[in-house]
Amino acid sequence: MWLKWLPWRMIIRNVAKQKGFLDPVTLWSRLERFSQPSEVAAPVELLRSGAVMHARGLLNSQAIQHNMDWIWPYWVECQFNPRHIAFVPRAFSLTHINLTQRNWTAVGLPGMGEYPIVDPRGLLTPFFDGWSLDAWIVAGPEVSLVPSRVSQVRQCLEIDDNLRVVTRTEAHGLCLSSMVVFHTDPEPQCCLRLEAEAVDDTLKKNAWLVVSARPYNPEGVSFIHDIQETANGQGWRVNRRHGVYFSERPSKHVFSSYGRGDVFARLWSQETEDRVSCAVGMATAAACFPLPALGIKTVEVSIPWQPTKSSVCRQGRPIAVRSWTGVMEGLCELRVPDAHMKFLYDAALRSLVLHAPAEVYPGPYTYRRFWFRDAALIMNAMLSVGLHQRVKQCVDLFPRRQTPLGYFLSQEGEWDSNGEALWIMRRYCELTNVPPPRLWRRAARQAGEWIIRKRLSERLPKRHAGLFPAGFSAEHLGPNDYYYWDDFWGVAGLRAAAFLEGRAEETAFARRFAVEADRFLRSIDKSLAQVQTILGRPGMPASPYRRLDAGAIGSLAVGYPLQLWPGTEARLLDTVEFLLATCMVDGGFFQDMTHSGINPYLTLHMAQVLLRAKDTRYWSLVETVARLASPTGQWPEAIHPRTGGGCMGDGQHVWAAAEWVLMMKNCFVLEEEDKLILGAGIPPAWRQAGQPLSMGPVWTKFGQITVHFVFFSNQPPEVTWQGRWFGKEPVIEVAC
Repeated sequence: MWLKWLPWRMIIRNVAKQKGFLDPVTLWSRLERFSQPSEVAAPVELLRSGAVMHARGLLNSQAIQHNMDWIWPYWVECQFNPRHIAFVPRAFSLTHINLTQRNWTAVGLPGMGEYPIVDPRGLLTPFFDGWSLDAWIVAGPEVSLVPSRVSQVRQCLEIDDNLRVVTRTEAHGLCLSSMVVFHTDPEPQCCLRLEAEAVDDTLKKNAWLVVSARPYNPEGVSFIHDIQETANGQGWRVNRRHGVYFSERPSKHVFSSYGRGDVFARLWSQETEDRVSCAVGMATAAACFPLPALGIKTVEVSIPWQPTKSSVCRQGRPIAVRSWTGVMEGLCELRVPDAHMKFLYDAALRSLVLHAPAEVYPGPYTYRRFWFRDAALIMNAMLSVGLHQRVKQCVDLFPRRQTPLGYFLSQEGEWDSNGEALWIMRRYCELTNVPPPRLWRRAARQAGEWIIRKRLSERLPKRHAGLFPAGFSAEHLGPNDYYYWDDFWGVAGLRAAAFLEGRAEETAFARRFAVEADRFLRSIDKSLAQVQTILGRPGMPASPYRRLDAGAIGSLAVGYPLQLWPGTEARLLDTVEFLLATCMVDGGFFQDMTHSGINPYLTLHMAQVLLRAKDTRYWSLVETVARLASPTGQWPEAIHPRTGGGCMGDGQHVWAAAEWVLMMKNCFVLEEEDKLILGAGIPPAWRQAGQPLSMGPVWTKFGQITVHFVFFSNQPPEVTWQGRWFGKEPVIEVAC
């Protein structure tokens, strides 16, 4: 306790002054003036992740720019190349971070919780945040095929009985194909299958397929201190922990440490070694296989899975790692004439399954952690397509993240989490027609009471009267403020609490939460009325103290996904009009704040609002998002408007995948408060004569429905559906 009496601020100031640094206390106080006073300046979790990223960026700044003769990942080869469109000047930047090509694709099995990732040029990172394997064809010191240095490759995701990332590269008369898959035969392992060919006959005599261990991944440096050849010469031991095994013994192994440079420059060395140690952590190795005079050289590389404790345990029980066979059976299927959009749907569906081993993750790498916000929105898609058991196993873990005061905590200072947790509990009970499990009921009641207590006084003579306190909210909306996003989720949370109490026949609590939800919404309406007077238009800014800007995207939550207002509400539509007029780049929503890129899932939020309003402009937004998908059917969190690569967040963003699933679902089956609307989003391009379209089973609060459409040239379409309703058939409106 005595520590708090020490004059820390004075000590810090004096030390900073003596060393010639800026006074950090004064600097921090200046930074705080840009935001509203809040309990939490910034979430510790966010600061921690940012510190980790910039720590790696600092390592990158020391390792990369002084060693440009190395073979680096694709993002480095682009971003450090002054002739490339992705070039980023380094100047006085302390850290060097991937800001232009944040794209990768995960492979794995349902239930794993750990994800090997493959970058756009086939670089394989088998373990979380670890080192990588790369493959090249070398036909002499002057002729080589290095995928990260080739401008064009062909990459795809195969999704039949497993997930396979296939990358094919051709240049200089050489052709290299790689395929990455995870399987359990005979044991869980990541497999890299390589096929190499010298198409030019003059290169075949001296051509080698090279498999190399690389001390980096798509974020940057990842240390390798030790690589040792196995006793039989048919593999490596990396960092004395991980095994890498080849289907045949290489003709030679080559090793190098940081001081000797990249192993690529030593491939023709005559030295014979069986291991390398590097104190810097930049050891590299190469296994060399000569290409045959005729045909293709095939080599398989296997890396046995070494699960961590967190990836295989849930409440003390092992998670069952299952094959894809059978897991997808019974889930909602989409049948449309557009093969690309169907592929995106099928890939997104598998992404939802893959990233829900127990808790739900919004990404396989940068975001392989839990947030209530992302999880709730992802699980809403999962429920709609029939993945209710996986949703339940995640929601069952919610009480473990609840504080004694009832706060569902994933990050401090984010007041939307309770509303999101309660809302997805309600959605589960609605879409499965079951009462809330006993495990949820006490947590839900405490969460509802927390929302009530957290609200500010309605008597404050301020525009934020009755709202939540200032907080960090959804991170990409700006500095701490009184965000309407949080408030709308608070209202939805209280209504969900009322619903859950009603299902449990706790009528007094149900009535209390319903009344409090209405009071909360009236406070928001009052605040918005004051803002409307100031702005001179009905559009909703991000907070009562902001002008209309890109942060207003968060206020659309009242229309989608929460549907607290009807789709024709003027305040909702005027906000969309502002965003369409001022915040679009290349047809997608450009989020200026934090993301500084085109955001796929927020673009789809706008499309959903327009769809509810029967505004046909929704489809151009959908087409934009489809165009922005990677060749493997994935979206990064935000997309660089010039390179088309990821510039923010995880390179495979599961929230974006969830929004694509929900967009396709709502085009066929739009669920409103009192009815289902069929075919509201089917575009003209899909209405070809005689072309059947279908989707189902779609899970709704009325039951499950499978809907079929057949369009004709000069007569109305034939629309049929099969429903398994919880009660009587709901009102059904056919909109096409």
